Amino acid sequence: MNRKGFTLIELLIVVVIIGILAAIAIPKFANTKQKAVIASMKSDLRNLVTAQEAFFSDQNVYATGIAAAQTVALAAFVASTGNTIAGLGASTGTGWAATVTNPAVAGATPANCGIFVGTGAAPNAAVTNEGAPGCW
Repeated sequence: MNRKGFTLIELLIVVVIIGILAAIAIPKFANTKQKAVIASMKSDLRNLVTAQEAFFSDQNVYATGIAAAQTVALAAFVASTGNTIAGLGASTGTGWAATVTNPAVAGATPANCGIFVGTGAAPNAAVTNEGAPGCW
């Protein structure tokens, strides 16, 4: 008799190997969504810097909010889905600060990101460089 095929032992060994590989790979990709959300929060802050500088070049003052009534410069800025920009009320003629949050990373570390420019007060000790977003 000449039977071709795999034995039960060979199939079990393959299943065990696949299980080991999955046990290694799954934790590496578990926080990928959180990393993507944090990247979108930082990107929104960088885009806000560009919009604020455009507003400043037109008005010689930084905007204090994101609203269509202010000008086209900040009206064109739209935060990514789920991201909430806050803290622009602290804007002055010489600086501003803002924070961004997203409920998808609530309770995680980091959960908030912020940025400041000019004389704006840093929203958190984790934000150390002017114009560069920091998360905490």
